[in-house]
Amino acid sequence: MAHLLFTNARIILPDAIADDQALVVTDGMIEGCIPADQASAIEAAGTVRSIDCKGQYLSPGFIDTHCHGGGGADFMDGKVEDILTAARAHLKHGTTGICPTTLTCSDGELYTFFDAYRQAKEVAADMPHLLGIHLEGPYFSPAQAGAQPPAYLVHPKKAHYQEILEKGGADIAKWSIAPELPGAFALADAAAARGILLSIGHSDATFPVVQEALRHGFTQLTHFYSGMSTITRVRGMRVLGVIECGYLFDELDVEIIADGIHLPPELLQLIVKCKDHDKICLVTDSMRGADMPDGPSLLGSLANGVPVIIQGGIANMPDFTSFAGSIATTDRLVRTMVQKAHLPLWEAVRMASFNPARFLKIDDRFGSIQPGRAADLLVFDEDVQISSVYVSGVEVTLP
Repeated sequence: MAHLLFTNARIILPDAIADDQALVVTDGMIEGCIPADQASAIEAAGTVRSIDCKGQYLSPGFIDTHCHGGGGADFMDGKVEDILTAARAHLKHGTTGICPTTLTCSDGELYTFFDAYRQAKEVAADMPHLLGIHLEGPYFSPAQAGAQPPAYLVHPKKAHYQEILEKGGADIAKWSIAPELPGAFALADAAAARGILLSIGHSDATFPVVQEALRHGFTQLTHFYSGMSTITRVRGMRVLGVIECGYLFDELDVEIIADGIHLPPELLQLIVKCKDHDKICLVTDSMRGADMPDGPSLLGSLANGVPVIIQGGIANMPDFTSFAGSIATTDRLVRTMVQKAHLPLWEAVRMASFNPARFLKIDDRFGSIQPGRAADLLVFDEDVQISSVYVSGVEVTLP
């Protein structure tokens, strides 16, 4: 058996930071913490490989449930190499588990991605865990489409979504849908029956629709504040939108793109003030420009992408009239929540690790430093600058 002992670390646990512990890992799984003063005896026995963290933080790996690409590649470019490139670009920033996310597209492009994803799952070297596909579209409101290609937006029809469900199979983990569309609740029932998690996204829904959506299995809001309705007036009466429902319904998780730009610091502070912290999941929603230098890029696939300009920590439309996408990485999200939303480090880490794992219903295997979880671990400094990444106890080769 392979034994690792992480010493001289500030260990980030689900609800605290332990300064007087060492961590034992056996065969890629977390065995547990021991008092730091017992580590020397274990090291002396010569049965473990000791790793000195040099006083830095030892954190669970981050889990990104909404990511489109990075490193110059988009998950929908059509080849397994593109999926590997994008996933590895995020791995070096601490993402040890990822849900590759689609964009509204043609059925052919979607099914090509399914095939490439299955091939990518077979590759283990220097890769994060591929935790399932997040389908973003094609069942969205045109009024809230944002960067979703309008040509491919459709209403849910049984024959159409059943084919997607059959071809995607058990690889589909999560589906973002606008619940106000005709046929959306029948789709939600069919997807939920397969264990697919449902999120309200790119939606113009009002309070009664969201209330009904909860009964059909919706449990999250996709990129909170982006692509969703807010309070309006109908014949003088105020009607709540999706944003207000995110605060009102305690059972709803919310994704937040915590780059400090999509959601400015003041809005991040409002969210953490008003929303249960255990219901907040940090996501990058990043496109191919993540981990890439400033300059021209594409939002979407090589075949059908929209030209954008990366500048100022975000992707912009070429005329700079609006944002065109995120280039965030998970380490940046955690850093922003600490520095701009003023959260304790352990709590920001929880939003990027345990909370997403709980939402995906895999928190018994991933997302925290607890016995029986995969040894997906990060070593980083006070500024969340990552020096080491481990996936299932195996150190990743960082560029």
